[in-house]
Amino acid sequence: MAKEVSTLPKPRSTDQLDLAFPSAASDPPARSLKGKDGSEHFDAAPRGTAAKTRAVSPRRGATAEMMAQQQREISVSEFFAKNRHLLGFDNKRKALLTTVKEAVDNSLDACEEGGILPEIEIIIKQTDVERFRVTVRDNGPGIVKQQIPNVFGKLLYGSKFHRLKMSRGQQGIGISAAGMYGLITTGKPVRIVSRTSAKAQAHLYSLAIDTKKNRPDIIDEQTVEVDWPHGTEVTIELEAGYNRGRQSVEEYLELTAIANAHARFLYRPPDSAAIEFPRGTEQLPAETKEIKPHPYGIELGTLMKMLKETEARKLGAFLSTEFSRVSPSIAKQVCAAAAVTPATWVGAVTPPLAEKLYQALQAAKLKAPSTDCLAPMGAEAILAGLLKGIQAEFYTASTRPPAVYRGNPFQIEVGLAYGGELGADRHDEDFDAAAGNGKDNDTAVSARVIRYANRVPLLYQQSSCCLFKSVVDTKWNNYGLSQSSGALPRAPMVILIHMASVWVPFISEGKEAIADYDEIRKEVRLAVADCGRRLATLLKRKRTRADYTKRRDVFTRYIDEVVDSVRALTTVNKEEFRKALVDLSKTYTAQADLEFDEHGHVVKKTAANDLGLEDTIVVKREGQGSFDSGLFQGASKKEQSAGSRTPRVMRRRKT
Repeated sequence: MAKEVSTLPKPRSTDQLDLAFPSAASDPPARSLKGKDGSEHFDAAPRGTAAKTRAVSPRRGATAEMMAQQQREISVSEFFAKNRHLLGFDNKRKALLTTVKEAVDNSLDACEEGGILPEIEIIIKQTDVERFRVTVRDNGPGIVKQQIPNVFGKLLYGSKFHRLKMSRGQQGIGISAAGMYGLITTGKPVRIVSRTSAKAQAHLYSLAIDTKKNRPDIIDEQTVEVDWPHGTEVTIELEAGYNRGRQSVEEYLELTAIANAHARFLYRPPDSAAIEFPRGTEQLPAETKEIKPHPYGIELGTLMKMLKETEARKLGAFLSTEFSRVSPSIAKQVCAAAAVTPATWVGAVTPPLAEKLYQALQAAKLKAPSTDCLAPMGAEAILAGLLKGIQAEFYTASTRPPAVYRGNPFQIEVGLAYGGELGADRHDEDFDAAAGNGKDNDTAVSARVIRYANRVPLLYQQSSCCLFKSVVDTKWNNYGLSQSSGALPRAPMVILIHMASVWVPFISEGKEAIADYDEIRKEVRLAVADCGRRLATLLKRKRTRADYTKRRDVFTRYIDEVVDSVRALTTVNKEEFRKALVDLSKTYTAQADLEFDEHGHVVKKTAANDLGLEDTIVVKREGQGSFDSGLFQGASKKEQSAGSRTPRVMRRRKT
């Protein structure tokens, strides 16, 4: 019989046992366990049992009642104080520009609405290292005393948010946010002086913003004496950085002066003499009128919301009074398509019926929205602005008819300047260099895009803007220019794009770039293509003239040899024969002698070669060279040529 082998562990020395098992004071002793086969073995108790018990004890979490006590309303001022980068105050250099821009935009809106030709003075003084005091004064109608604290000391307060009418300001945030930024960075309140007429007193307010309650905190209030009959002056001290060149206050004012030729600006920078941007016209832009939303582009949810909020009681009256371009007869057709009548009660419209009504509205044939709500710059003003600021050879402009996105009317305008002192043009030199196949020598220059929204220049976030993307997406090779994939064309060219709308869809509250809507991109592409075709006509004409000039040179080079050879073969009058050959060469290469007036029309009337392009100007420039315009050169170039700007753009004045 086999001897049973014990399963007990082999005894160890006392030292080994002390090392393997802690003392009984800290841990429980090992337990003796028996298996199913009757064998016995020891199970050591886990070490540090007490410590592990404390570590895995259940965590006491917050109850619903405790979390409810921590929840509270967030003030809009408090939100933007923590997220000021959304308003354009994400760095010190940009903060100064944003402050000036918001104040100038408000001044232009106030003057135009009051029927006054704007005169705006901008003063920037440096008070300390990275600290500046910005003062903007206008000659507008002023602000009544009761409204001054709310206008400058409360975010999301204004008169432009709820109306469909073109204006620079939209949200009621800008100037209040600038004052809040100044208060946060320097602790200094906003100072406002406003006067409504020569007979009224001027009121001075010093304001701070209570960010927790989004309301103005009046620090000082008094009447003062001023030497101007009406207008508003706002002073904000802030932490900022001052620079010249691209994306500076000076560039912003240059571009603003181009788009607002009816305004006069006087700019006093902190480091140089005053700069004046004179008024180019004595005529104000056309007055805009408030309109109702257009049915095209609105969403179903918007229609259902309008049905709940309307004061009209019957469906026919609702359609004809709450929408633009919907007459009573069209309202009757829409109701019939939705299987209702104009006498249907608005309160009886159910969600399924509202969806049928929405589909009928989208299918109805409606006129384009009225342009009374928009004040576009116009082709003539765009050409005048480009002529004043850019010394080019070719200018053209195109204005698209009004269109709609999300029920909001908008209009796209494009201006284009090419050649001249913007850079060398290869199309005058070699036909092969103008083929637009990417093999030309126009790599030294590149096109530039200038963007506007409601006459306000957009200087930041260019690559995120729908206007810029539309230019990049245009196939410029079709118009004789070289272009790499996903890039601007390589050509001496400036493209100005203006979007006029009752509500510009900016991608953020900073109003720096326009959102990418399909309707907007389509209109921009069509306007850019129109200008591109006109430019292609010019380039084709220049290529043809260069080609015929080359032919004439080759022909005249061998005229004397031809005359001598013919004279050796037969009797001929050399002078008469030579003159006949020269006349023949001029006849067959007549396009090399074409001359054009200031509007691009052929001076020597030849119907087949007259450009006949609308809103186009061709200017003959005497030389080709680099251009020192602040609108095209970079910051370093601009700083080098600060004193050599075109007198028609601005004049420097002694301080």
